[in-house]
Amino acid sequence: MIFDLIRKRRAIFPAQYNDEPISKAEIEKILEAANWAPTHKKTEPWRFRVMTGEAKEKLGLFLSYKYMETEARPKKIKARKLIEKPKMSGAVIAICMQRDPQERIPDWEEVAATAMAVQNMWLCCTEMGIGCYWSSPGLIKYMDEFFELNEGEICLGFFYMGRYDGEVEGQTRTPIGEKVVWME
Repeated sequence: MIFDLIRKRRAIFPAQYNDEPISKAEIEKILEAANWAPTHKKTEPWRFRVMTGEAKEKLGLFLSYKYMETEARPKKIKARKLIEKPKMSGAVIAICMQRDPQERIPDWEEVAATAMAVQNMWLCCTEMGIGCYWSSPGLIKYMDEFFELNEGEICLGFFYMGRYDGEVEGQTRTPIGEKVVWME
């Protein structure tokens, strides 16, 4: 049932991933789920760049280098984590948004549609037993130096994915009644 799947969805981080690979077919299925997100004016703004193998290592090195270059007082441990996190992952997907060239809808609606595509990916991963999470480090503003982004395209973050062992901790939420105002 979809409600159970929504409640099971969790952020599962690269440090929790094991070495079991994620197949290309599984990644394609996850991306197909993204493609069915709602989209106003059918702009379908989501764009993805899938990194596996050496591409993950290159991403980690780029992020670490950019961090060291741009940070006033860089920390070696953070630079090392930027290198290691992609390598610990089965795949890393760059989440990008392609702005409608005609700008028929507000920018935030394009971002929202892309976020819904990512939620579809996350739910699909949950169903498939693949751990994942969306990271949006400040370094994404430099991704046009790593990828060839199209005009009007921006990177919104990275979707880290990996297999994991064991159970995932449950979460709690404050009651929905504390967040809703009924108006009759």
